[in-house]
Amino acid sequence: MYDQILIPYDGSDEAEKGAKHGIELAAALGSTVHGLYVIDLPGTPRALALRDDEEKMREDYRRYGDEVLSELSEMGEEHGVDVVTETRTGTPSEEIVDYAKDEGMDAIVMGSAYRGKIGGLLGGTMDKVVRSATVPVVSQRMRMEEV
Repeated sequence: MYDQILIPYDGSDEAEKGAKHGIELAAALGSTVHGLYVIDLPGTPRALALRDDEEKMREDYRRYGDEVLSELSEMGEEHGVDVVTETRTGTPSEEIVDYAKDEGMDAIVMGSAYRGKIGGLLGGTMDKVVRSATVPVVSQRMRMEEV
């Protein structure tokens, strides 16, 4: 059914909740997990000081991405799930949808933050992925008491 499952992961509480669900689903189905960390740099125009530091910023983001993807791999190991990892740069929702399409994912599993009634109307990354993805998206939303 779902041989290849994409889990976008940034180390946040909501991403961890989604990752745990995705890893458990993958373990039950015998699926391979693809962990994706997206580097989302500030948009243009950037201040001159920020542009001068952009390479260091990229390096810091990449290092952090490696750390959180390592955590995801460890979660997978604990459940006997193979985890393939990748880091991309861009708009998170677009990169998630593109990765799922490019790599032939069967499903996307991700967490979503509790943002209250108004925030829920505006939508976040998960909402954009749900509207754009061509594969099933399983979302694990945090409850207010988990925030």
